[in-house]
Amino acid sequence: QVQVEESGGGSVQTGGSLKLSCAASGDSIKYVCMGWFRQAPGKAREEVARISSGGARTYYPDSVKGRFTVSRDINRATFYLQMEDLKPEDTGTYYCAAARGSISCGNIWAGSSDYDTWGQGTQVTVSA
Repeated sequence: QVQVEESGGGSVQTGGSLKLSCAASGDSIKYVCMGWFRQAPGKAREEVARISSGGARTYYPDSVKGRFTVSRDINRATFYLQMEDLKPEDTGTYYCAAARGSISCGNIWAGSSDYDTWGQGTQVTVSA
């Protein structure tokens, strides 16, 4: 079982930056692939970044490409989402989600959002 917990949310003005962290704990963390999602009130959940278990493969939707960067640290127990040039439409609750193992992560990269574990979320507010 893997547990994840987000931190680093806050309030910034348009054009500002924030770095979110997702601490993972449990068994076989090195086999964990991670996704970052956000949800604004009244809107559907949106994936904003994804990183493979080895860290070599990443994905971003067009809405954040060039502004958001996902990474993981050397011991691969913490994942990060660096957000630059933030806009009011980036406002929402941000969640990290983890899947572990080649089958689960393979499904994720094939388009599934069936992550094993979700964090509680951290709020990001961008004011105009």
